Formats: sequence, C-alpha cells, structure tokens
Amino acid sequence: MSVSLDINADDFELYRDGWGVPHLRAPDADRLAYAQGRTTALDRAWQLEVERHRAQGSSAAFLGPDSVAWDRFARQCRLDDTALRCYEALDPQTASWVRAYVDGVNDGLRAGADRDDRFERTGHTPTAWEPWVPLGIWISTHILFAGFATKLWRDRVARALGDEAVTLFATDGPGTAGSNGWLVPGDRTATGAAIIAGDPHRFIEDPGVYQQVRLSCPEYDVLGLAVPGVPGLAHFGHTGSAAWAITNAMADYQDLYVEQLRTSGPVQAIQALGPDGRWEPVHRHTETLIVAGADPVEVEVLETARGPVVVREGEDGTALSLRYPPRVRRDLGFAVLPALLRARTVADIDRALDGWAEPVNVVHAADTEGGLLHRVAGAVPLRHRTNRLRPVPAWEPRYAWQGWAEPPVEPVQGFAVMANARGIASPLGVEFAPPHRANRIRELLSGSANWSPKAMAYVHRDTYLASAAPLLALLPALDGLSPAAEALRARLLAWDRHMAAESTDATVFAAFRTATVRRFAADPVFAELAGAPDGPEVFHPWLYLVPRVGYALEGLLTTPLLPGLDRIAHVRAALEETAAAAGPDTAWSEVHRLTPWSALPGPDAEWPGLGGDHDCVNATSSVPGFTDLTARASAARYVWDLARREDSLWAVPLGADGVTGSPHHRDQLPLWARCELVPVVTDWARLTKESV
Repeated sequence: MSVSLDINADDFELYRDGWGVPHLRAPDADRLAYAQGRTTALDRAWQLEVERHRAQGSSAAFLGPDSVAWDRFARQCRLDDTALRCYEALDPQTASWVRAYVDGVNDGLRAGADRDDRFERTGHTPTAWEPWVPLGIWISTHILFAGFATKLWRDRVARALGDEAVTLFATDGPGTAGSNGWLVPGDRTATGAAIIAGDPHRFIEDPGVYQQVRLSCPEYDVLGLAVPGVPGLAHFGHTGSAAWAITNAMADYQDLYVEQLRTSGPVQAIQALGPDGRWEPVHRHTETLIVAGADPVEVEVLETARGPVVVREGEDGTALSLRYPPRVRRDLGFAVLPALLRARTVADIDRALDGWAEPVNVVHAADTEGGLLHRVAGAVPLRHRTNRLRPVPAWEPRYAWQGWAEPPVEPVQGFAVMANARGIASPLGVEFAPPHRANRIRELLSGSANWSPKAMAYVHRDTYLASAAPLLALLPALDGLSPAAEALRARLLAWDRHMAAESTDATVFAAFRTATVRRFAADPVFAELAGAPDGPEVFHPWLYLVPRVGYALEGLLTTPLLPGLDRIAHVRAALEETAAAAGPDTAWSEVHRLTPWSALPGPDAEWPGLGGDHDCVNATSSVPGFTDLTARASAARYVWDLARREDSLWAVPLGADGVTGSPHHRDQLPLWARCELVPVVTDWARLTKESV
C-alpha cells in the first residue's frame, strides 16, 4: 500500500542555528516534507518510535507492562485502523506529501536510533513506517483531548448527588489540555504591525511535544512548531507575511453511547440494540498485545454502529461505545497542513481552516497587510444536549448525530485573547477553563499601547493567582482561632497572590489550599465519589475525587447545590492544621518542581523548580490536594512578529534534540523555566550547514 517516492538525502539542505533548531531547504514541497521527516528521525528517533507504537497499540512490546493499559485502549478504539481510513481518503497531492515525510522518517530512523542508547536498553529495533502512521500519531495525541472521559465522571456525580449536580465539578480538569493565546493588533504595537503570542499547555514530555523547525522551498518559507511524527506546522507557524496560532476550543465533539449487547445464534455473534429497536450486528475480533517481560495479553475489539466499544461489562449486558469524528468522517483535515504552509494572507489561512477537523481549536491569525482573524476550526457534531453531558442510550433515536456545527467567527476588536474560557467557542462545549487567565492577559495587555515582541515575556511569566480570592475571602469571618492560626490568616491576607518562584507565602497558601481540598473531599457528602475508580485504567485520571475537588474548589466554595457541606468548618480546620504543621519558610519553586513524562525515565534526571500555578498565565499546573509538583505547563512559548519575522521569539521546555545528553537536549530548559525566549534566526548566513 506504500509507494516510495524517488527522494533521497541529496535533495535537501540542512542548516542549524545556535540552539540546534533545524532549518531545511529543498527544491519542492515533497522533497521538503522528506527532509522534515528524515531530520526529525535523526533528532528524535526514540520519540517517533514511541509515538508510532502508542498509536498502533504496540508500545508494551518494548516498554513493558506499564504500557498495556494504553495499548489496550488504542486497540479497542481502533486508532490505527481509523488512521488508515483517513489516509485512504486523502486527495492524491496530500497523500504524496505525507508519503514523502514518511519516506524521510524511514531513511533516517537507523541513523537516529544509532544515536540513542534507549533502543539498545529496550532491545527495540525500528521497522519501516506505513504511510498512515503520521495520521495515527495525530489521532493518538488528541483522542483524549476533548475529555470524553469526563462524561464518566459526570455520570458518577449525577448518580451520587442528583442530576442537577451533573456539572458541579465543571472546571479545567486534570486530563484536559489548554493554552494561552493573544493577538495584539497593530494600533497597540511599537511597529504598527500585529503580534501573535501565547503558549500551549500540555503534559510536559521528554523529549518535548513540539519541535522548532523552519521549512523552505521555492513555494514557501515557513517557521514554527511541529508535532514530531507529523509533517508541516499544524498549530503554530509564521510564513513571513502571515502567522497563526491555536488554543484548545474546549469543544465537546466525542460521545459515549450506552450499548445493550446480547449474543445470538449458533456462533454466538454479538448484537447491539439499535435506535430503530432492531438488533444490529457488532464487529468482533481479537488482537494480541506482545508485552516485554510478561505474557501476551488478548484484547477483544468490538465495534457497534455508533463506534468502538471502550468499556464492556459482561458477555450479555451493557457497554460503552465511543463515537468520534475522524472515524465517522474518515477525515482529520490533513489537507489543511500543506495549505497553511502556502498561506500568504489571513484570507488564505481562513480558507484553509475551513477544512480542519481534529481537534477543535480557536485560531488567531494576522498578516502584514493588517488582516486579523479570530475563529473556531474543527468538526463538532450537532446532537442532543445530553450527549455532551454524559453517556446516552444508543437505542434512543433522539441521541443520534444530526450533521455538523458551523464554526463560530468573531471580529477582532482591540486585543483578542484565547485562554480556554467561555467565549467564541461557548456554543460548542460544556466545561471551560475559569476566566482568570483570559482576564489577566487582557488586564496586562491593556497596560500599554506600545507592545514589542520582547515585551511579551512580561505576559508569559505572570504569576497572579486570581482563583485564590474565594478561599481567602472566607478567612476574615473565622473566629475562635489559635494564635498560630491568627498569624497565618494575617499572613495570607497580606499576600500579593502571586505564585512567584521565590515566594514563601505562595508555598504557605498552597499548603492551606491542600488541607482545605482534602477536608472537603473527606466530607460525607462526597462519600459515594470517594472510592477508587473502576473500569479501564486509561480513564482513572478523570475519576479521582481529590483532584476533582482541587480544580473545582472555587466553585465548591460558593455553590448552593451542597447545603450539607460545612465550608466554614472545613476552612477553619484547614487553617489550624496548616498553622500547626508550619516549618521553616520554603520558596514555592522548592516544592513546585517540574516532573515530565518520559517513556523511559532517566534515574538521575533533575528538573527545575518553577513559578506559576494552574490558574496563572504562567500555567504550571499543580494538582491541589494531591501534589505541588507540576507535570503540565507550557509545552512551548512563541511570539510571532508581523513587522519583522526575524524579531520573533520562541522557546521549548527542553531543546531541539531528543537524545539524552546531547548538547541541545536541554539547553533551552533554564530559559524556559524563567519564561525567557530564544530569538528566531531567519538569515541563512547566520546558520551552520550540516552534512546530510
């Protein structure tokens, strides 16, 4: 099925800047895609192979039993089969472009693997990629992006506390991905041209999830942040005359259906009750997971007319199927990727994004002619409101999908800010981030009409925690406090509410918040939610009570839905507990340390302490009540200058090279930790040519 193109390493040039960022030049778009794939394989072979096998549900074969839960989920969701279907539906030109990227990966994997001892340590030997692997990586990266597992949590809440409480814990939860983004129009900048800036918030991984790269051919010259394993620059790019950036729209576009199953006939075929009252055939087959250091695992794969079954209870009984747009439409929007690279104006970007599908994003774009864009892009099904809230019965016709929503567009008036809060995408979602980050960004931007690219770091690094206000507001009314608790109350009320790296008051507040969260979670009103999660392990992060209370604390402090919750008593007890446990003052960065995910963690890896917190613009998310450590933060920072692209700035959490111990593996980490940015280099004369 794969048709190799006649391209090789002689067909492109590789340059690097002082940070090891690859700048690629080729005579046409397909050869440039080949160059991107080959260079990515050289720099990040281990990362590519991990992502490829996660998408195929085969990572346990070299990573061991800890990866079985994900592999089972990937097989049951049919991620690889969905990628194949989407690839087969591509137009010929886009398919050729994707194949060229894959050919580059295949030609570079051996050399890349030779650079990285993790292949030898695990005994993993790379094999050739099929041409649909980039689409599989894209699906795998975003299958949990819309947080459909939250519907399991809401269903659990409704059963325990009543239907009116179904969105009681609605907030920016522990499993979601968000971002900051802002567009400063030319009348608010020093140059008179627009600036686009921001930072995507994801779980920080080693190697990093974004790759700084420049792609140049006679048709275009674009720089931006690529997803390793995927050609082009889907999320963040600057073509010289136009630029774009995205955030998570927080749209709801994946549904869980409750399926009624039965076995029938002499071969015990499985059937599901359909919306017309008839029993429908269910696809069924078995796959085997190879597990390093353990026995193979059999996985039953079922698919109803709604979608793949992701939860099953017994042979005859109920199950949950997942309906998600790429499987329904056979489309990820990959034809948009080369179109974005060719964009010269906002109108070009806008037209390209009309074809976007997965995931659903809010987009900012600007061009050198003064064009500005603020829109949503992606595929959201039209259906009953209950579909967005919790699993719905598959046999009831009213819950069927009824077409696709029109993505909202808004004019840019003043500053345009996107920070996952309610706004342009409100009609498409249920849960959004609190408004604090968006409001704070607007407040900071309003402080000047003379913004420059370098000044954007002032916004990136802001650590003001507006969500502390409701908890602190309860302190003045507390009576009967011990002297130590009185002193602690005075200290907290005098605090400037900045989660600055050097702040000891921030550490004290975090300890008080943790004590409050744990006391709330232990209240009898939540007893039915306090047990260990059941069902597939992949969904457990959405189902633990303490993190849910921690992220929803602001709302739980004021909601009328919990009359039996004695908030004042819990806050008073938490204040006394924190005061009694107080030790020497400790800077926030001493306890708020980065803890990246790695498929094969290095035992001696050390990571920096950080400022910020989950509701700060510098969104380094702790999990209140569970840990002060942070695993989710800015996966990249960028500033796109439309006046002079060479004045643009960027940074990633680690570096350009994915090989542990290499010079550019972690050279950006100290700057990133301080919210500083690296200059973008566009002058080829300032780059170093490298042999390919």
